[in-house]
Amino acid sequence: MQVEIHGHRGARGLRPENTLPGMAYTLGLGVHAIEFDVALTADRRLVLTHDLTVSAVTSADTGPAIPGDPAFPYVGKPIRSLTLQQLRTLDVGVRHPKSKSDRFVRTQLPIPGARMPTLGSVLALVEAYGADEVRLHVELKSDPTRPDLSGDPRELTELVVAELDRHGRLDGAAILSFDWRVLRVAEGLVARRYALVEKATLTPAWLGLDHVAEFGGDIAAAAASIGATTLSPDGVLVDEELMSRAAAAGLPVAVWTVNDPEEAARLIDLGVMGVVTDYPDRMRELWTRRGLPLPRPAAALRPAPA
Repeated sequence: MQVEIHGHRGARGLRPENTLPGMAYTLGLGVHAIEFDVALTADRRLVLTHDLTVSAVTSADTGPAIPGDPAFPYVGKPIRSLTLQQLRTLDVGVRHPKSKSDRFVRTQLPIPGARMPTLGSVLALVEAYGADEVRLHVELKSDPTRPDLSGDPRELTELVVAELDRHGRLDGAAILSFDWRVLRVAEGLVARRYALVEKATLTPAWLGLDHVAEFGGDIAAAAASIGATTLSPDGVLVDEELMSRAAAAGLPVAVWTVNDPEEAARLIDLGVMGVVTDYPDRMRELWTRRGLPLPRPAAALRPAPA
């Protein structure tokens, strides 16, 4: 089984997360899959953002979209309450850490002036790079405990699938979500569906299951029951028992977010098929030491047609 390197939010440890410069840099490094987060704006546009409110860590106001905009400032406001025009005023290329312990501010190269991209612009970038072998892992940001922030998971899922299809990338994509209602909607629309899970989301609301207890703590069986094709847990949940249960359920395991090569090596030995990382460069070094097949870098833009 091939073991894959998945770039997390592009390569969050190296370039600003969920940005076009970050995606371009990650494609140039070489990954099997590139993961990013998508949410819906007030005017039903799909934008890359990890948070359902504008984050003060990854975003900074530069000015109102129109003079006297009553919604300004935008930082701290719900994404779904703002239009694309408003969100595009934000500078998302410089990290503003809440504490000195923020490890990413020490390793992430700032790109001042970077703007929040649309899903369509990322798909166009992948096309321009000719990165046809790179799978796109689109995490849909939906919180079942905060419908005021995330809206209807069906609408979000169908819009994302339609955009992927419009760009001819549906076969080379996967839908990911902690909100397993999204995976139910995606079944039959996209072949790859990753069930994200962490300790905080092991609840009926997030899993979309009325009777979680009937699975006796077997999260892999629960994921299989809602049509997931891959189980994607937080690394702290992964042990021999979980791997055994995933195998019994017929689900490969892609673990997140792993930045220590020694920890990645341990998880590879346990049998994971994918390692989601903020530092694809570190994982490429580990893959080289282990003699694992490396994904090819997208070194240049696709040539223009003659």
